[in-house]
Amino acid sequence: MVSIDEVARLAGVSTATVSRALSGRGHVSERARERVRSAADSLGYVVSSRASSLASGRTQNVGVIVPFLDRWFFSTVLSGATSALMRAGYDVTLYNITADAAVRREVFSTFLRRQRVDAVIAVAIELDEHETSQLQGLGLPVIGIGGPNPGLRTLSLDQTALACLATEHLIALGHRDIAHIGAAAEFEADFRVPSRRRSGFEQALAQAGITPDPALFEPADFTVDGGYRAARRLLGGTGPRPSAIFAASDEMAIGALVAARDLGIRVPQDLSIVGIDGHELGEFFGLTTVDQFPLAQGERAASAILAQLEGASDAAAVADLPYELIARGTTAPV
Repeated sequence: MVSIDEVARLAGVSTATVSRALSGRGHVSERARERVRSAADSLGYVVSSRASSLASGRTQNVGVIVPFLDRWFFSTVLSGATSALMRAGYDVTLYNITADAAVRREVFSTFLRRQRVDAVIAVAIELDEHETSQLQGLGLPVIGIGGPNPGLRTLSLDQTALACLATEHLIALGHRDIAHIGAAAEFEADFRVPSRRRSGFEQALAQAGITPDPALFEPADFTVDGGYRAARRLLGGTGPRPSAIFAASDEMAIGALVAARDLGIRVPQDLSIVGIDGHELGEFFGLTTVDQFPLAQGERAASAILAQLEGASDAAAVADLPYELIARGTTAPV
C-alpha cells in the first residue's frame, strides 16, 4: 500500500499537510491542496479509515436500521440515505431488524454500542422506551423516519392525512361507492400504518356524509398479488360494484388494476383507482397516487444527520415530511 510519507515526498509537503488537505480539516493553501491531491491520485493513495478514525475520533460510518430489506419502500428510502451519505464520504452499516426479538435486542444492546458508527438513522421503526434510552445513551446523533418516536428527532409523516387526501380526490370526482383495499390485523407493523390509512379513508367519507360500507373493505398484504386477489373479491362478486377503489399502497393498487383488466372492467371509465406511496412503477401504469417521496425521505434524513455531525443544533425535534397527490389516468369523474 502507498503510504502518506510517499504522498508527502511527491507533493513536496509535510505529512501533516497531506492529512489536512485530504481530510478537509485545518488550513491548507489551495495550491498545496492541489499538489497533494494530484500526488495522491497519481500514486493511488487512499486515506486509511483506521488512521483517520484515530486522528479525528470519527469512524466516517453511519448506522441505518431498517425493518425489511426486500420491500420496495424500505429499499428506496435506504437508497436515498446511502447515496447522500456516500457522497459526503461516509460508509454505511446496515442493521436489519427482523421478526426475531432476540436479534432486535442484540442490535440495540451490542451492535450499536461497539463504537463503529458516528450516527444512527432508524427507518420506519417504532422504538420502545428501553430502545430509545439505549440509542440516547450512545451520545450520537440519531434521527428516525416515520414517527412519532418520543425522545428522538423524527422526520414524521401523517399517514391518516395521506389516506384522507387520496379519498377526498375520489369524492371530489363524484364517487360515493368507494371500496378500500387495506390490511388485516396480522399485517400491522410499526406505527400502525394500515390502521391509520383506513382511519383517514373513513374520516374523508364521514366528512362528505358517506357512511362506510363494511362490504366494501377487503384486507390484503401490501403486495401486488394481495391487491389483485382483494380486487377480484370486490369486483367479481354478485353484489353492487364500487365505482372507485382506494388501495392503501401503490403495489395493491397496481394489483387492482390488473384484476380490473382481467375482469373486463375499464379503468377509469368504469372504475377509478388511487393508491399511496409514489412507487416507481406508478408512472408506467398511469396510476393516480399520493406520493410520499421515499427516496427524498432517505436523502433528507442523511442531510439532517450530516448537519448534526457538523455541529448544527437548532433543528426541530419533529419535522413533517411532504406528500402530494399525483393525478394520472386511473381516476376520472363518475
